[in-house]
Amino acid sequence: MHIAFLTSEYPHEKVAQAAGIGTSIKNLATALINDGEEITVFVFGQKDQEIIVENGIRIHLIKNKSYQFFGWFFHRKYIQNYCNSVIKNERISILEAPDWTGITAFMKFQIPLVIRFHGSDTYFCHLENRKQKKKNFWFEKLALQNANAFIAPTDFAGKLTNSLFKIKNKKTKVIHNGLNLETFQNFFPTEYQKGLILYIGTLIRKKGVLELPEIFNKVRKDNPDAKLVLIGSDSYDIKTKSASTWELMKEQFRNDDLKNVIYLGKIPYSEVQAYIKKANVCVFPTFAETQGMVTIESMAMQKAVVNSNIGWSQELITDQESGFLVHPENHELYAQRINEILNNELLSLKIGKQARQKVEEKFDIKKLSKDNIEFYQEIIKQYKKK
Repeated sequence: MHIAFLTSEYPHEKVAQAAGIGTSIKNLATALINDGEEITVFVFGQKDQEIIVENGIRIHLIKNKSYQFFGWFFHRKYIQNYCNSVIKNERISILEAPDWTGITAFMKFQIPLVIRFHGSDTYFCHLENRKQKKKNFWFEKLALQNANAFIAPTDFAGKLTNSLFKIKNKKTKVIHNGLNLETFQNFFPTEYQKGLILYIGTLIRKKGVLELPEIFNKVRKDNPDAKLVLIGSDSYDIKTKSASTWELMKEQFRNDDLKNVIYLGKIPYSEVQAYIKKANVCVFPTFAETQGMVTIESMAMQKAVVNSNIGWSQELITDQESGFLVHPENHELYAQRINEILNNELLSLKIGKQARQKVEEKFDIKKLSKDNIEFYQEIIKQYKKK
């Protein structure tokens, strides 16, 4: 098969943006190449028009275009026409796109379209109890109506998305986003910085970062030398209209606690592993995810994780066995779980070892690649029968 992905992000130095969606696409694309499939990635919204070949993957950078009127429509048609030209010339078999912003609304392709639920604006607004713009729902609804099938990274994300959009008579397959476990290994799990608490992710309200000042204060009552390291881009806060979520966090930290907080900002992806290895515990108090790649990456590195207990996370972690699940607003219990890990090295190492085993069982990209191939083949066969 020749499989193509349409995305606004992808981990490459020439691509303007790379986050969770881009990382999961690259992980899967690399695994599919290793399984003998042909892969093309269309990355729209870029500064320049260029074709790059990296590790066998053909990456088309599609230059962003602006239009005086109805840009939301004409930009989509421009992307559609570019993709269809390549699809025809290179005999691409199937196209995958994300649900976010409904980019494939108004697009028509000569091959089957699969949409993967990375998390739509509708999905996140629902989880955050936040009002959504009607046009965003409309775009995403149209995009899903045009798709032939769907892939969800968790059962929770699949069922909730289907419910929100009232999707009927279209197949949704649950296939987790996976990792190349050979590149996520920690051969020395007993070597770490005692008391180091690590958060990785955008500093944004939906990730639960505004719960961390109160949680960290309670942690330090038992572990006054504990350090909190934050890695990730700062962001605008939609509720307060603040330009910086980090500034909001700083206002909430007690002065004495803030001395033990280190904000590194966004760092190269290649450097993140070193910080995971250093960590005593990793924390992800998020309110809204479809799966959560940094959680899986930390578990793969044999780290004890204290995660949110909402929906999707229950498919990643068995509470008190391969990590801990706590609601982000339960500051007392969240801090208690962190302190249990900081105060008990044997427990920390045991949880970390079982976390790695969980990832090997459920999130090995080599196994998940084959599940994706089987599903793509099934959808192609159904499409040809129509």
